[in-house]
Amino acid sequence: MSELGITVKKNEDFAEWYTQVVLKSGLADYAPVHGCIVFREYGYAIWEKIQRILDERIKELGHKNVYFPLLIPEALLRKEEEHFEGFEPEVAWVTMGGDKDLGEKLAIRPTSETIMYYMFSKWIKSWRDLPLKINQWCNIVRWEIKSTKPFIRTTEFLWQEGHTCHETYEEAEEEVMTMLEVYRDLVENYLAIPVIMGKKSEGEKFAGALYTTALETLMPDGKALQMGTSHHLGQNFAKAFDIKFMGRDGEYHYVWQTSWGVSTRLIGAVVMVHGDDRGLVLPPKIAPIQVVIIPIYYKEEDKHIVLEYASNIKKELEEKKITVLLDDREERTPGWKFNEWELKGVPLRLEIGLKEVRENKVTVFRRDLLKRIYVERDKLYNKVLELFEDIHRTLYNRAKKMMDNMTTRVDTLEEFKRVLEKKRGFVVVKWCGERDCEDDIKAETGATVRVIPFEQAPPSGNCFYCGRPARCIAYFAKAY
Repeated sequence: MSELGITVKKNEDFAEWYTQVVLKSGLADYAPVHGCIVFREYGYAIWEKIQRILDERIKELGHKNVYFPLLIPEALLRKEEEHFEGFEPEVAWVTMGGDKDLGEKLAIRPTSETIMYYMFSKWIKSWRDLPLKINQWCNIVRWEIKSTKPFIRTTEFLWQEGHTCHETYEEAEEEVMTMLEVYRDLVENYLAIPVIMGKKSEGEKFAGALYTTALETLMPDGKALQMGTSHHLGQNFAKAFDIKFMGRDGEYHYVWQTSWGVSTRLIGAVVMVHGDDRGLVLPPKIAPIQVVIIPIYYKEEDKHIVLEYASNIKKELEEKKITVLLDDREERTPGWKFNEWELKGVPLRLEIGLKEVRENKVTVFRRDLLKRIYVERDKLYNKVLELFEDIHRTLYNRAKKMMDNMTTRVDTLEEFKRVLEKKRGFVVVKWCGERDCEDDIKAETGATVRVIPFEQAPPSGNCFYCGRPARCIAYFAKAY
């Protein structure tokens, strides 16, 4: 692939555009293993920012970080049958240790419920041991047979998975909603991506869960992307793994459980939603470099003056906790640097030449709007903070407008199919909620129930597909 900038337009060849942005901006590269990517420095730095934001909130809510083994015995994975059936097609197995056959196959972690809950049954004895609230940052392997896409769908990916045990159904339900709100805050207030909150259908819920809640959004190509999930597991796993406690009443009870997680597909969503024909456009709160400074001089005698001015501004901003890079490479021209940092999506670029030094000002370039403004130096810090807020707001509103424009309400199957084929996006319908109807819709149209919003009035009328009485309003779409 050429070292030059993006060579296709986002609205003309979205798939190729996405691949070029990921590779050329230095987020990731393809690994020599099916469906796997290498997280390059810049891409991993974004993940570290997301980690820090989320990890702090998780800990504030009383969860502790742990780490469990990557390898899971087959017998454990099979303990909750619905769960195993849901993951079996994606499991990668280890069958040999060195040159010897293993007595029992070991699964490479597709998710950690089974190995964790085996341990929970040893750790939990009394109501005094509850609630148990843990979180794990780790890698996951799910053998992808579909076409893969960096960050969005890969064989190995990174995520966090939270797991909790509670005395009552109600406590577990509160945990589910608390964590879903944490995820909503992360996605909307840090990634600048709007979401729809609600429950998953029976066909789309997590295997083995009582019910699943989720955040769903749309990508510019009209496909839906699940941004995070929070599951009420009920007592299904507790009964399978015998996780019991002596209650306050002196009787034994099974615990009520939850699990919840987000993954590195969040990075892919940021690329898809905010990127443009020049490359990445990063929200300031997750940008590894929030401000890049480009010194501009053409005479050797001007070099020291410009660099000293630029260095002092860098120091002043860094002292106030803004991440700044001074690009003083002499082997690259200012124009080349402009293109590179636009490709990498740095929110603000400060251009400093002799004019700025003499007038004690700075030229500030906004990556989101591709516009320049001239700012007095003593007002720069406050202006940078103001611009960060406005960039976030601009990106969010732009994404919200895109999602709203690609959300269509229909009443008939004919309209449903027409929207999926021509407009794409969310198709909102009155639906019966029955599993057989859900399966038939998916088989006929390729669309799935993405989310059943929490906030909705009971619909009047009949299901758009089967004609039975409608029980809910549901958002359907084709999805990644």
